[in-house]
Amino acid sequence: MSAPAAVRRAAPPATEPAPAAASRAQAVLALLVVVTALLALYHATVLSMVAVWWRSATFAHGFAIAPISGWLVWRKRGELARLPVRPDARVLAALPCAGAVWLLASVANVQVLHQFCLVLMTIAAAVAVLGVPLGRALAFPLAYLLLAVPFGEVLIGPLIGFTTDFCVLLLQLLGIPVFRDNNYLMLPTGSWSVVEACSGLRYLIASLAMGAVYAYLTYTSWQRRLAFVAVSLLVPVLANGVRAALIIVLGHWSDMTLAIGVDHLIYGWVFFGLVTWLLFRTGARWAQPPAAPTPAPVVPARAAPVTVRRLATVASAAVALAAVWPGIELAATTSAPPADEGGRELRLPPPPAPWTAVKMAPTDWHALHRGRPLRWSASYRDGARTVSLQLTWYRHQHGRDDLLAPVRRMVIPGLPRWHETPAGQRAIVVGQRRLRVQQSTEQSAETKLLVWRWYRQQGVDTSSAQLLKLRLAWSKLTGGDDSAAEIIVAAAYDDDRAQAERAMTALLDAMLPAIEQQLRQA
Repeated sequence: MSAPAAVRRAAPPATEPAPAAASRAQAVLALLVVVTALLALYHATVLSMVAVWWRSATFAHGFAIAPISGWLVWRKRGELARLPVRPDARVLAALPCAGAVWLLASVANVQVLHQFCLVLMTIAAAVAVLGVPLGRALAFPLAYLLLAVPFGEVLIGPLIGFTTDFCVLLLQLLGIPVFRDNNYLMLPTGSWSVVEACSGLRYLIASLAMGAVYAYLTYTSWQRRLAFVAVSLLVPVLANGVRAALIIVLGHWSDMTLAIGVDHLIYGWVFFGLVTWLLFRTGARWAQPPAAPTPAPVVPARAAPVTVRRLATVASAAVALAAVWPGIELAATTSAPPADEGGRELRLPPPPAPWTAVKMAPTDWHALHRGRPLRWSASYRDGARTVSLQLTWYRHQHGRDDLLAPVRRMVIPGLPRWHETPAGQRAIVVGQRRLRVQQSTEQSAETKLLVWRWYRQQGVDTSSAQLLKLRLAWSKLTGGDDSAAEIIVAAAYDDDRAQAERAMTALLDAMLPAIEQQLRQA
């Protein structure tokens, strides 16, 4: 007999299967996909970093930064296994911020800034995919990736100045006669120059990279870690001053037979290795025992498990937010033709009397630029004074061939080796106009030049390279006029710098109207 219809129990409704929970291996795979996509999207930035690592001994440590960071992560695998993977879409807000700065830096050709932005985007993407708890545990290994960026060249000038001051002080304490002229030191036995290789930047960067890892592994409190990193920055600067001074002393006492050439460099690295060993041995006296493992955070029972869909959504959003900026950059930079002007020259009319213009000699100091912009260079003489005038004009800024792209001056046998000493900005009065210029000194063994330079873009004069970069970047992004010019005047002097200043001002009084007219016509 069948049961009555009234007492029959209704069958339970069909339910959808629960979403599959994401595994830790899937989270790692998603992170690898995101990082690979970032490196592919920003391959030009990655290649620019690798190129600097390859050609510069100062930044060759960049090849080791990512492996060291990976090793630091591997050491923490036990602690990381106890932490939950919780993709956090809120962290993705950092990607468009870093991407916008990357775009501006890339268009303005500020290489170190767009490299930093790429590393920051990679860090933000990692934290977004893995979650804040894992990101907090990986704070140091992720932050250590920032040292892969080749930065610090802005410190070369101050480091050269400090090293020169230190050498003069030590030589005077030892009773050795020394005469200083900018970064040139004249002793009774010979002359020395404190150049870029003597600045100690490579020791400073290497000490920072090694000291940061040592502090992280040796200490547990952030106070001691930061203190040791600070010492790691101070010690190589002081040690480099001692190294440079001792090289000069050895050369002086040996009548210029020791510490010259290859042994100069060998002595430098041996000295740095000894100082680093002493630094680490001293730091070991305050070593702290490893901290106890951090207990795994308690996940509320109501917290939904991380699903594959959520993991894929955050990873896809990270790639999408990062992919916007290279596309905009490509559209902004490919719309302009190359900056190559065929090697043609600007033409200025003959100067008014008493000035006459002659072609600059190969041994004169020439400003260097990338590409083939329009140029004008000549030496102007009035019978008693000589001032050089150099104009450089780019119709378009294209890639690395722009007005402010750095150019390393090569050492050519038979030609003077010039060294620049920046002196900041100053105001000059030309005719009825007041101009701000960058002032610097270019010096070879025989000659000192006082140099004034400024830039013109869309009729606006500025002595600030940073402001010019911003103006050019905005012009590129908005499709405006991205032409720009550099105006340089230079004059030799011995001890009376004011005489060179008067000669340069007199030439600008005579030639500035013709310069402005030629730039408008160009």
